[in-house]
Amino acid sequence: MKRILVVHFSQTGQLARIVRRLVSPLAGAPGEIELVEEILRPRTPYPFPWPLLRFFDTMPESVRLDPPAIERIRADGKFDLVVLAYQVWFLSPSGPITAFLKSDEGKRLLNGRPVVTVIACRNMWLTAQETVKRLIHEAGGELRDNVVFTDNAPTMATLITTPRWLLTGKRDAFLGLPAAGIAEADIAGADRFGHALVRALRDGRETSGRPMLGHLGAARVDPRLIFSERAGTRAFGVWSRIIRLGGKPGSLARLPLVMLFCVYLVAMILAVVPVSLLLQRLLRPLLARRLESQKTYFEAPSGP
Repeated sequence: MKRILVVHFSQTGQLARIVRRLVSPLAGAPGEIELVEEILRPRTPYPFPWPLLRFFDTMPESVRLDPPAIERIRADGKFDLVVLAYQVWFLSPSGPITAFLKSDEGKRLLNGRPVVTVIACRNMWLTAQETVKRLIHEAGGELRDNVVFTDNAPTMATLITTPRWLLTGKRDAFLGLPAAGIAEADIAGADRFGHALVRALRDGRETSGRPMLGHLGAARVDPRLIFSERAGTRAFGVWSRIIRLGGKPGSLARLPLVMLFCVYLVAMILAVVPVSLLLQRLLRPLLARRLESQKTYFEAPSGP
């Protein structure tokens, strides 16, 4: 009997659907696999849809890895594998996942365990995964595989559809733009990773030190977004420090700084992002080797 722990927090519900579809083959192997689900619960719940300023006020703590308080983690005992599923907030892991990774209980559960990360996000996840990799390593765990689900719509379209979904709850297609979020076909097909995990567990490959989900297209990197994500990470780092000068989340002194950040972000999306994408397209022949090396690195350990 193999014990598998599944840890996740899903604000919109999309990640929860992906996780349950992905682990359904494991749940369907009674007598072989015991599946334990740990849903992380912030003590102060996050709203959905987000109020505009509350959404942006979450950025500094997400980026600075200052986690929210979460309810006590109920899972106990030792597990043969941990599946850690998370959303990306402002190019960082979501607050509840950071709280789990930095908690004594989370470190105890991860220590000495192989870990499979599962990400659902708009399209930029590289910086967040580097952070999660580091926190898993600090907890004594071993990242074995990474599975990524992203919105397949064009980047400029998602810069409209994703905020609309988060701030209004509406994710349907409108004004010629596609629906927001992960495609239903991709969610429905998530169980192929679960079937691969079942086969790996039957063969005892979770102890081998090698990926269990190789050659399945588990993590695909769009090289066009690498430099844009790095620029965004630097900007969020600067703004997180500025906004925190105004005090704790929700404080009145912090509100003008949050509003200024909103204006900056909209201006950057309208002016800087299109220019950045155009420059990268023009310079792609000169950057091809470097981008390919970066692509290979970020797609590890599972590979494209």
